Amino acid sequence: SHLEQAMAAHAASVDLSLGDLLVRLGYLERELLESETRRQVEETIYTLFTWDSGTFSFEAGGAPGPGEAIVRLNPEGLLLEGARRVDEWSVIAKKVPSPDAVFALDEGAGSGGGDEALVELERRLLPLLDGVRSVRSLVEATGLTEFEVSRALYGLLSAGRIHRVASAATVMPRQEEGRLEEHRNLAVAFYRTGMLVEAEREYRRLAELLPREGEARFRLGLIALRLGRWADARDHLTQALELGGRRAATLHNLALAEEALGNLDAADAALGEAVSIAEDDARLWIGWGLLALRRDQMEVARDRFAHAHDVLGQSPPPAQWYWGCAWAHAHLESWQDAVRIGREGTAAFPDHPILRTALAVLLEVTGEVGEAEAHLRHALEEDPATPQISKNLGDLLYRAARWDEAEEAYERAAALAPELGDDIWFKLGNLACRRGDLAAARTRWETTLSLNPEHALARANLSGAGTAA
Repeated sequence: SHLEQAMAAHAASVDLSLGDLLVRLGYLERELLESETRRQVEETIYTLFTWDSGTFSFEAGGAPGPGEAIVRLNPEGLLLEGARRVDEWSVIAKKVPSPDAVFALDEGAGSGGGDEALVELERRLLPLLDGVRSVRSLVEATGLTEFEVSRALYGLLSAGRIHRVASAATVMPRQEEGRLEEHRNLAVAFYRTGMLVEAEREYRRLAELLPREGEARFRLGLIALRLGRWADARDHLTQALELGGRRAATLHNLALAEEALGNLDAADAALGEAVSIAEDDARLWIGWGLLALRRDQMEVARDRFAHAHDVLGQSPPPAQWYWGCAWAHAHLESWQDAVRIGREGTAAFPDHPILRTALAVLLEVTGEVGEAEAHLRHALEEDPATPQISKNLGDLLYRAARWDEAEEAYERAAALAPELGDDIWFKLGNLACRRGDLAAARTRWETTLSLNPEHALARANLSGAGTAA
């Protein structure tokens, strides 16, 4: 699946950060990555303005490490905005005094009446105000900053839509609050730096200390996904839904876990519910289309990709949209549309090896063998570590009777992934036999049978070569 490919690529990548890898694969736009990085840096600096005390250190001549993002910021603008926020915080704090404050809707406030008077962030928070979630929990659930959440709550309080809940359950000893903050900060830091085992330990402790909140379970589910522990991911994400509400992001990740477990119907149901919650999220529609491909529902997949394109509007589609949409059309034998979409994808992502490989397969089917080979060789230059590219190139050369080049491509693919498939070893056996190396041919046909004991041709070849299978 695409999730497994991304995880494998990130694990094998030494020089690329996760963000840079996602950009290279076409799953994230470079502008969005840079924008979010800049926002995180700015919000961290703004947080410093709220500190009453602290310490600092300075290292002369220090430079960012390899691969670390460098963000250019306007110091004057930061100072002005920081000062403005300090003034605004002093007003907000009168009604939203701490990150542990809890708010609930006033009677009738959730009916939707008067929502047009609210700003977007206020409307976004309304469904989450259940009298249980704290400000801190809302920050974790929405991905907003504490300032953004507190300002939106202040606006809702001023509009008479919500009230603060005075509950003993929201008050905890200062020592316990400090422990929670320590575990939370460690968990976030470990997660962001890829130290998943350590992050998991801290989120498990948070889940024990906050048994009624779903955010820690959600994070545990994400960690389990990245570690390939699909059943654990499903269990954590199911708990997150029960405790934290039916969030589209949670349902999307649950669908990934169910798909990896082979539960395609359950994955489809989870994605369907996610789409019903966030129907304008093109990523969900694309994921739903890719799942339909896997379920051999080609017309459904085509329609979902078309809907995703409509939702995107003027925004360019990501790489996986081009890949999935092209294959949906190919399976429906709409070859011209498939090739057209494949070409558009490689034009939008010229260095994307997976898109070039897919286009090459489509071009060979339609008789454009020379262009297909050119795309495969370009993809191989971009990503020599992906065995399927070498396998596809080998297949093209094998069909063109370019035996030596085909064998070289197959051997490269087999070295990268010895269990890639029985077909590659069968053809390597045929090529060895063709050049008279029967010992190598027998070894390769035996490997074919070890991968697929039902491979009749390999068994027949071994019998013909004088070896009992």
